[in-house]
Amino acid sequence: MRIDAVVLLLVVLLLVGCDQSAPEQKGFAGMGDQALAFTPVVPGRVFSFPADHGAHAGFRIEWWYVTANLKDQQGNQFGVQWTLFRSALKPVAEQAGWANQTIWLGHAAVTSAGVHHAAERYARGGIGQAGVRVALFEAWIDDWRFASEAPDPLSDLQLSARDKDFAYQLHLTSSRPLVLQGDNGFSRKSAEGQASYYYSQPFFQASGTLQIDGQSYTVSGPAWLDREWSSQPLSANQTGWDWLSLHLDSGEKVMLFRTRQKDGVPYLTGTWIAADGQTQTLRSEQITLTPQDTATVAGRSMPVKWSISIPDKHFDIQLNALNPNAWMNLRIPYWEGPVRITGSHPGQGYLEMTGY
Repeated sequence: MRIDAVVLLLVVLLLVGCDQSAPEQKGFAGMGDQALAFTPVVPGRVFSFPADHGAHAGFRIEWWYVTANLKDQQGNQFGVQWTLFRSALKPVAEQAGWANQTIWLGHAAVTSAGVHHAAERYARGGIGQAGVRVALFEAWIDDWRFASEAPDPLSDLQLSARDKDFAYQLHLTSSRPLVLQGDNGFSRKSAEGQASYYYSQPFFQASGTLQIDGQSYTVSGPAWLDREWSSQPLSANQTGWDWLSLHLDSGEKVMLFRTRQKDGVPYLTGTWIAADGQTQTLRSEQITLTPQDTATVAGRSMPVKWSISIPDKHFDIQLNALNPNAWMNLRIPYWEGPVRITGSHPGQGYLEMTGY
């Protein structure tokens, strides 16, 4: 959930050599723009794996998104993010060479209590610089890789990225089933009907090495994969979102998001994931999600401390950013970083905030 349409459009125009003028942006990142020629997201999709780990022609946007909450042997905490976005210019199948109508975008970041580094990559589809393949699963852009040689591709993967200030090489494993978010993978994003297809693997365990500013760390901890694709995931009235993935010490997992609106109350929903992988969709009336404290980050007031209550689950917690300055200072800016959880269900997780 993360694209600034104006910037992305400029990059797209540059890459395709087009001189069209930019349309008026609607909602955050242009995700509220109508996409009538693209395939709509409707209830009742039957997911098929491993095919759905790959790209989905006909849909306008999708992403492969990994976060990890890590510790070294001394207990120091870190966060890692790896994301690959696919953005289609036209609702057609992938074509070879410069006839390809797909733009790829990669984001990678590392965060500690005192440091946050982020990097980005752009690529044109069709020339081998970026893409996703299902057989011997691999998602890549330049030398950033999320790849597996296992028959079940999401059981054993390697994750890597590097930039001038950081690098990481992680091994991700899980024997747990995937989680379909929302209504069997149909994830509503607004009361008007905008939605995405959305599944997760929240049960990854990660281990490997992390380098920050020339210092190397051996790290391990839980990781979370999100997969979403859509053609219009927001309404024109929605300005951005706050998204949370939580790893609780009890073994349970929680996904929450709210999409903020220009007018009216935010749209709020989530998923409670039991330690055995069973899920329960959380409705807005079951959740209280309240910003508690803010920090000035990149000239913006960002809520970096939250309280969350889910009375049906006897869940009453506080979230604090590990590093309040986890600003993704890229061409497409947003806040993304690890959080610490205290209260009834201690743990750790990740917070993303866009549109501020």
